[in-house]
Amino acid sequence: MTDHQSGPHFHNTEPEPERALVVHPDIAGRPASRPADAALEEAVSLTAAIALDVRHTMVARVKKVRPATLLGAGAVEEIKAQCVLDDIGIVIVDAQLTPAQQRNLERAIEAKVIDRTGLILEIFGERARTAEGRLQVELAQLSYQRTRLVRSWTHLERQRGGAGFMGGPGESQIELDRRMIDERIVRLKKDLVEVQRTRTLHRSSRKKVPYPVVALVGYTNAGKSTLFNRLTHADVLAQDQLFATLDPTMRSVKLPAGRTIILSDTVGFISDLPTQLVAAFRATLEEVMEADLLLHVRDAADPDSGAQKRDVEKVLAELGLVDDKAKSMIEVLNKSDLIPADDLATLTERVDGHQLVLASALTGDGCNDLMAAIDGALAAQRTVVELDVAHADGKTLAWLYRRGQVLSREDRETGAHLTVALDPADAARLEQGLQTQ
Repeated sequence: MTDHQSGPHFHNTEPEPERALVVHPDIAGRPASRPADAALEEAVSLTAAIALDVRHTMVARVKKVRPATLLGAGAVEEIKAQCVLDDIGIVIVDAQLTPAQQRNLERAIEAKVIDRTGLILEIFGERARTAEGRLQVELAQLSYQRTRLVRSWTHLERQRGGAGFMGGPGESQIELDRRMIDERIVRLKKDLVEVQRTRTLHRSSRKKVPYPVVALVGYTNAGKSTLFNRLTHADVLAQDQLFATLDPTMRSVKLPAGRTIILSDTVGFISDLPTQLVAAFRATLEEVMEADLLLHVRDAADPDSGAQKRDVEKVLAELGLVDDKAKSMIEVLNKSDLIPADDLATLTERVDGHQLVLASALTGDGCNDLMAAIDGALAAQRTVVELDVAHADGKTLAWLYRRGQVLSREDRETGAHLTVALDPADAARLEQGLQTQ
């Protein structure tokens, strides 16, 4: 089948997606977070996320890693034969390859080779929407690309109209490309400093009206954006696709008790997240780091949910959130509509240490329970204070009713004696006399 068939086809002018083969190396003696078949399935989903046509998949058993190609000679020959048979031009290797391994595999297979890091960077490049997101992705891509003497992603940049700054294949051209990359990296880092300064100003302005921040975290494709839309009545992109959300989205939500919170949707975590992206997206994850409460959204219908939970907790640990946020987390077992009724009761046995809520973002089942759980968790963090306020000080009284939960009030001759539950930030503002500013 060719890319351009003869005859007028006005109904479809899109080029056919490039054909791909996905291989997951199952390396003997190397600890794995999930079975090889499950890892292969995830790699296929990642590949589909950048609109490649997956024609063949395989698990390659690797008894001993070959420094030159990672894969054994037999696996390399099998991949090459399959590429010829199915006219495949791209091979996705679900592992991190050194630049030399990538180059050697491309020569041996005679097809473009993209490793797991390059694949995830491609997805991030396509999904990032905000100015900050695009800057972070480009910085991560360039840092990764600089170590590669071969030109990465050229086929995909053509498809989506990328800048295509990489030059010809000659050694002198490669040196020129590296110099251009270095100059671009310097500019990107300066731009990111400015963007992060702006984000800090935005955070500071929010803290002047310090609503609690509740951040959705979880493995990619667990249903965070669908749940975000359900709770906020927003219209954030929500697809059955890995990494559908890459930029943090925030909306205000009113809880059943009447208090307002800020709900934040964030990028999904994934196993073996490239180190370049962990560093590049630290600013994006600041909303998570500063959140008052985390909602760990899990795909309860996925048989790999336990391994995914461990991967998320690993990333949270890298961000330093495990110890101080462990008590401020609710686990949301999402997609309960996909679980047989007889199995729902056993789900609670799989979770320990955190409050658990069963929910379906798609149908709305359990979402009222979740809102009540958020209310309760935030209320538990509140500080209870007693104070006397003069009747004439209507400004302070109004602030206390607006910002806190008045548990009791006794009107006396000198003023009102109040018992009020306040968020820690508001309690601090009250103590410093800043509540009316």
